[in-house]
Amino acid sequence: MAEVIKMPRMSDTMEEGVIVSWLVNEGDTVSSGDTLAEVETDKATMELDSYFDGILLHIAVKEGAVPIDGVIAVIGDKGEDWKAAIAAAGAESGNKVPTAKVEGAEEAKPEAVKQPAPAMASSHSTPPPPVSTPVKQDSNGRIKISPLARSMATEAGITLESLSGTGDQGRIVKKDVEAFLKNPTAPSASKSIPALPQLGTVTGIDEEVTVSQMRKTIARRLSESKFGAPHFYLTIEINMTNTWDSRKRLNEVSDVKISFNDLVVKAVAGALKKHPKVNSSWLGDKIRYNGNINIGVAVAVEDGLLVPVIRNADQKSLSYINKEVRILADKAKIKKLSPDEMQGNTFTISNLGMFGIEEFTAIINPPDACILAVGGIIEKAIVENGEIKAGRMMKVTLSCDHRVVDGATGSEFLNTLKSLLEDPIRLLV
Repeated sequence: MAEVIKMPRMSDTMEEGVIVSWLVNEGDTVSSGDTLAEVETDKATMELDSYFDGILLHIAVKEGAVPIDGVIAVIGDKGEDWKAAIAAAGAESGNKVPTAKVEGAEEAKPEAVKQPAPAMASSHSTPPPPVSTPVKQDSNGRIKISPLARSMATEAGITLESLSGTGDQGRIVKKDVEAFLKNPTAPSASKSIPALPQLGTVTGIDEEVTVSQMRKTIARRLSESKFGAPHFYLTIEINMTNTWDSRKRLNEVSDVKISFNDLVVKAVAGALKKHPKVNSSWLGDKIRYNGNINIGVAVAVEDGLLVPVIRNADQKSLSYINKEVRILADKAKIKKLSPDEMQGNTFTISNLGMFGIEEFTAIINPPDACILAVGGIIEKAIVENGEIKAGRMMKVTLSCDHRVVDGATGSEFLNTLKSLLEDPIRLLV
């Protein structure tokens, strides 16, 4: 019996998925566990695996957005009626199976009589196996490549022009990057040299890019947070001179290179333990004071931000925090984080110090009640015991949800954080 493949819910906030590319063609034989397509969700680009054995009878959506439970493909035995399978799936759900623009759906209407176009292949003919073709560009000169393949190529330092695509219309997909990594000396498409523009011609071209699922979710969730939660902000300046020296000594004996961000995560976890009201969530008619300290660390990726979570951060050493942050950040950059690795945060840290930003404010990351914005460490003159001396100063700003955290509570938390970072030996106790 033919099985209808529908768009699964791949994350808790997912409302639709975007088919980026198919890794198999109509007519191909697939087995349970085979990867069928790459799907972009609101948080990552994931692989859609088959749960059935059989032949891919029909691809309903070649590329584009599909709502949850929307029909995307049919798998069955050779010669089975895929239209009947889709119709049966619609009947089982009360004829409310959501679909995107399904290719071939108009053929199921008995009143629609279509004249075959000359010299055009049948939509049901088995396509030839994928052939590696020179990299192709769209009308705006952009290379056709899936987001996952682009992330993998960037991470590996591969120029896109050196890759050949086997995907739909020459699109570069994951397996093309993997093939190149196995055999980087294989012949590739020759890079064309663009002609010089004529004097007096306009070379600037406006570009409109379809909003990714991740960016849509970021826009929606942060808009809800900014306009739904009454934010207020508390800024404090911390003397990081002792922490600077302590980190240098730690890295002389440590197997891993401890970063300032690791020290901030550890210090925040210690401060949250002393101020549990900051480690809380607004639930409408209830406030939840979280028992575990799970710190989300914002990581910049191509389409926006992902927030992997360091669970039970107060119970972990600096070296363990360092390793975990690095692993999760690397997975975030290639959109390989699992949903579990991005859920359960009770507090969030956003650090832009490495970009030279001295001070900023951040929007609270729901369901947290607070987020800490961390600026860079700036060497400047300070007054200490009536004397002017050089100091390494860092500004942090706590964004608070006033429904949960009051000014005094947030201030006490920041002063504890300040004391921990100015006397970092306390982090090891």
